[in-house]
Amino acid sequence: MSATTHPGGRDLDRAIAELADDLPGPLSALANVAYNYQWSWTPGGDELFASMDPQRWRRCGGNPVQFIREMGRQRLDQLAADAGFATRLDELVARVDLRRPVERSVAAGLDLDEDHPIAFLCSEYAVHASLPIYSGGLGALAGDILKEASDLGLDMVGVGLMYRSGYFHQRIDTSGWQHEYWTDTNPENLPAVIVTDDCGAPLRFSVPIDDEDVVGQVWRVDVGRVPLYLLDTDLPENGPVGRWITSRLYEGNRSIRLAQYAVLGVGGVRALRAMGVDPAVYHLNEGHAALCAFERFAEARRSGLDHDAAWQRVRSATVFTTHTPVAAGNETYSAEEILSVLGSLATSSGIDDEEFLARGRIHPEDRSEPSGMTPLAIRSARSVNGVSRRHGEVARSMWQPLFAPTPTEEVPISHVTNGVHAPSWICPPMRGLLDRHLGAEWPARASDPATWEPVARIPDDELWAARTRARTDMIDWVRERAINDRLRRGEGLGYAEAVERTLDPDVLTVGFARRLATYKRLHLVIADAERAIRLLSGDRPIQFLFAGRAHPQDDEAKRIVQTMFSLKGADGVAGRVAFLEDYDLTVARWLVAGCDVWGNLPRPPLEASGTSGMKAGLNGVLNVSVLDGWWPEAYDGTNGWAISGEVDADTAAQDRRHTSALFDLLEREVVPWFHERDADGLPNRWLAMVRRSLQTIGPRFCATRMVNDYVTGIYPPRL
Repeated sequence: MSATTHPGGRDLDRAIAELADDLPGPLSALANVAYNYQWSWTPGGDELFASMDPQRWRRCGGNPVQFIREMGRQRLDQLAADAGFATRLDELVARVDLRRPVERSVAAGLDLDEDHPIAFLCSEYAVHASLPIYSGGLGALAGDILKEASDLGLDMVGVGLMYRSGYFHQRIDTSGWQHEYWTDTNPENLPAVIVTDDCGAPLRFSVPIDDEDVVGQVWRVDVGRVPLYLLDTDLPENGPVGRWITSRLYEGNRSIRLAQYAVLGVGGVRALRAMGVDPAVYHLNEGHAALCAFERFAEARRSGLDHDAAWQRVRSATVFTTHTPVAAGNETYSAEEILSVLGSLATSSGIDDEEFLARGRIHPEDRSEPSGMTPLAIRSARSVNGVSRRHGEVARSMWQPLFAPTPTEEVPISHVTNGVHAPSWICPPMRGLLDRHLGAEWPARASDPATWEPVARIPDDELWAARTRARTDMIDWVRERAINDRLRRGEGLGYAEAVERTLDPDVLTVGFARRLATYKRLHLVIADAERAIRLLSGDRPIQFLFAGRAHPQDDEAKRIVQTMFSLKGADGVAGRVAFLEDYDLTVARWLVAGCDVWGNLPRPPLEASGTSGMKAGLNGVLNVSVLDGWWPEAYDGTNGWAISGEVDADTAAQDRRHTSALFDLLEREVVPWFHERDADGLPNRWLAMVRRSLQTIGPRFCATRMVNDYVTGIYPPRL
């Protein structure tokens, strides 16, 4: 298996060969596997690496390149002589062989190939925990799109930033207050290579920022058949500020964030051009890359087009997905802020300052109005979409002033409801169950409802065994993780050990894990402390697992976590409730697989989509959710539980109603149904709901359906 012909292929082949030289001959194929993240969603991939040295695999964070480099020669020689390991390696290599033919997806009306692909631009990508360039749902969605594009054979390249420090890590003190810290990542230890030019020198591009031409280089990371190109300005050619631009994801300094947007948008276009890639479509996933419009406008002008025709060319090949119905997520900047950082970019684009600013305003003629990336992206795209049906409605209302006097219902913003990459998120017990009953190649047919029909015939005992195994595996992992978290923050030994004594793999487990923003309303779970404690310590107890990180500047969200910690001394809480620090892909995968119930309590209509519930649903976990984001499209009364999604200006009254509704459902239906067992100890009614959840969520909320929606409805130009 060699690298594809995408730019950087020669560099990737060289890195693979160098890593293979460090391995005994029978293990040389491990180098090919290590440099492509397809192993991470291929059955047996993680298990194979972990079997080589479980402790070292954990210490390396699942990074196969670093893992192999640190592996002792004695152990490698032992594995090379192990016939059983050789068989498992051969099987994995066959599964991830990218030379296998795949039915390639081509968007109607588009001529796609490796030189003219879909260019997917996003500020973050959650491909794997060992590549720490993500913070939350936006990155998880972006990673899933690249993986699904690979599985479907869609010609796509990803463009992002190689953050040297990534997103912050979280530590909670004994009072429940969040503290942040950052750790540096050395890209040379990742499955990544620097893209070189025809002379073998690192390929370079530059972007005018402030009074400096900031120089960048390009790293290539392979996500199956899709190359992800990550731009990096940490180079000696740049000054200290220029080097810092690609240091942290969602940097708090507003000027640095603007500089990041310039590197991603303008630098992304220039890097692709330098590599000989001429995208058929630019897909802007959120507004962070919107500045690419100015660079492409300048290209069009240099080709001889007049002003209006140049903008039409930009729009004709741009699509934009907005993910944010929250005002704070669509930040704006004053004219002074923008011009101080990006004034030289306006000049190099051949646009005067006023037009540069006006294209980012809702009301272009209002010079007192700040500018933002979202209005710029909307104006620069021929297609704009939200990420759920309800979010599409919210986005049409939110951005109607951009299209005035067009009525809200006629605003040209559609929706493509998000989906999740099933092979990445389904845990081994459920994957094995579905492979047996749906056929081993079922993920390729995941969007077809007929694929899921055999779920109705899975015997209760098999389904319950898979769910019990997933819960047991998770509880084993949570016990160790929670004890370490508590000891690290200085809790007493009795409190630290309570999770080991009390967390029970046979107890109904409810999970709440997501980015901690105030509108997510995690605090509703403890808003009625008396009822919560009664559920935790009753004759049929439940247990709660929480995880999430608040933005470093969001003190209100941090106070929510602190409020939750105020109950840690109450009877029954220490052993039945665990807050898992430093929420990331690893924590998410365990929780969405092993919980019995997945909770989501956003304040409507502020949830754009909410993909964690989809991931849980694919694992046979039942959703209890406010009818916002994706859940109104999924809920049918037989596949989970719902709380009203009405909008209410009286937020305090709404919080009280939703808190009461949550506990009513838990007390009257969720807990009783879980414990309602037949003579064989099986919860028949519960398992019937699990089947309905799998059959309704599986085909409609998988990434296969989502990417096909983009291919058929968004990427082709409208005739």
